[in-house]
Amino acid sequence: MPVLEIIGWVGSALVVVSLMQARVLRFRWMNLAGSAIAAAYNAWVGIWPFAVMNGVIAIIDVYWLVRLYREQHDADVYQVVPVGAGDHYLRHVVGVHADDIARYYPSYARDARDAAAEDAPPATRWAFLVLRGDETVGVVVLRHTGGGVGEVELDYVTPRFRDFAPGEFVYRRSGALVATGLNALVVAADARENDDYLARVGFRHEDGRWRREVAAA
Repeated sequence: MPVLEIIGWVGSALVVVSLMQARVLRFRWMNLAGSAIAAAYNAWVGIWPFAVMNGVIAIIDVYWLVRLYREQHDADVYQVVPVGAGDHYLRHVVGVHADDIARYYPSYARDARDAAAEDAPPATRWAFLVLRGDETVGVVVLRHTGGGVGEVELDYVTPRFRDFAPGEFVYRRSGALVATGLNALVVAADARENDDYLARVGFRHEDGRWRREVAAA
């Protein structure tokens, strides 16, 4: 098979595989690479309708990549909505993503099935939804463990936005934590959260636990 034809097949394969990606950022990068290769291949062999089509797709991918990166830390794009720890919509979101949540926060996944967990006193548990427009992209649930320290029972990001860190809007940008009266946060001991993510949102690894201070208002 000629090298040029192999290149054309690689471009087509990348476009197809990109459509199988749940993560929006990974999808855009793979789709951009595949479309650019396919556009170049079709232009080389003179199939101009397909060359133009793939070129336009590549331009659209570039537009969305620039926008996604530009907006990833924009508090006007991501909103934090406090809800009750037993809120019906929160329970719905947790239920939809229950299997995925169990991979990262197994203790919360178990407690979520227990009705008693939903009835915890409001002063000891807080929940926050992170929204991008009308789409829920993240959930953070905290529990007061005493001494002004809160445990992060859940910090979940939906698969589409897992290349970003929407939890930062709860921890750093919204001022939501100030209202809890907590002085510090620790991550649940059995959490399997990505270490890079926790570092990005301000946690430090101390004495075997991830911990961050809550800044005063």
